[in-house]
Amino acid sequence: MTYLLVDNCNTRTKFVLATECGLLDWRAVIPTKEVTGEALEGRTFDCAVVCSVVPRIMEVLEQWFRVPVHKLTCESPLGVGIDYPQPRQIGADRLANAAGVGIRYAVPCIVVDFGTAVTFDVSDGKRNYVGGVICPGLAALSDYLPQNTAQLPTINPREPDQAIDKSTEEAMHAGAVIGYRGLVKEILARLEL
Repeated sequence: MTYLLVDNCNTRTKFVLATECGLLDWRAVIPTKEVTGEALEGRTFDCAVVCSVVPRIMEVLEQWFRVPVHKLTCESPLGVGIDYPQPRQIGADRLANAAGVGIRYAVPCIVVDFGTAVTFDVSDGKRNYVGGVICPGLAALSDYLPQNTAQLPTINPREPDQAIDKSTEEAMHAGAVIGYRGLVKEILARLEL
């Protein structure tokens, strides 16, 4: 049996084919805003498993599927428990993180997922997803200033040479990278299990 695995995130959507033995060679990564079913043309598979946090794209993909589809939700058989007051509010990506860590690593554990948002997902010693933290991703932080100020430029964040910089761009690199690193360290320190 061949599976189409789809990771539909806010920024990029990833496709891969797999069998029970593992991943196959074909893969595709497409900016989510550009996803159509054309990415699947010429590909054959028996069923699809989709982890989606973008319902609009899920609807587009479902129109192209001619096979059974499983959408990852809190009701999916994940191999981990959920200790969360309103499980339907948990993003499919966060559930996938909990399932993956529960199978591959020791618990308790914190999974940090850097994407459009950076999420910190916590699994307890009983392999239960118990919650976490959601923050803006680095791109969101670095895009915010140029879009909402009159004179700050757009940057592609990179490691600064020093913390005190001598130009606007360098100061923005320091703020984005060093500041973001501090955000991650502080949250991890507060989440220690």
